[in-house]
Amino acid sequence: MSEPADHTRTTELLRSAFDAHAGEDITLGDFLDPLGERAFGFLILILAVPNFIPVPLGVGGVMGALVVLVGVQMLIGFEHPWLPGALRRRSLKRASLDRFITRLTPVLRWLERLCRPRLEALTRHPAHRLSGFLLVLIGVALALPIPFTNFPFGFLLVVYAVALIERDGIALVVAWVASAVVAIVLLTLSHAVVDAVRNLF
Repeated sequence: MSEPADHTRTTELLRSAFDAHAGEDITLGDFLDPLGERAFGFLILILAVPNFIPVPLGVGGVMGALVVLVGVQMLIGFEHPWLPGALRRRSLKRASLDRFITRLTPVLRWLERLCRPRLEALTRHPAHRLSGFLLVLIGVALALPIPFTNFPFGFLLVVYAVALIERDGIALVVAWVASAVVAIVLLTLSHAVVDAVRNLF
């Protein structure tokens, strides 16, 4: 099935949002405001990026808290993400943002080949509530000091982001199932760790 003629792909939206601002700095609010519900996907994409690069300790906790913030808003039923003023005014250097888009483009193009608008109702309100609930769980898990989980959590967030931006309900269902599996694995591991500690005493 071909995609709608008026559908703009994720990479095209990223590049057009970048090109729309000519200054050396671009604020996060400027980047997200025109996108409506699709801004949730872009915000999740931005929060996913630090999981793929070496970052100082503690950044995972900050990113996890922000993912929880996004998830809660979707769970409540917001039609557009709300950000505190300090975050809305957060400036992104044009050169750094350009490098980010360039490096992320190959991954996004691969996902775009798999994604297209289908079962679009699942990517909008009120189905946003289920995505929001699962993103809250992911954010909490991301904030925990669990080793070697940043990359899988980051990739899962990218799938959510592209599914929401591309309005692909099937990809979103895949993300939901993967989130449930991750939650079950983490619960199983946490119980195993607790039991191991108890056996030591």
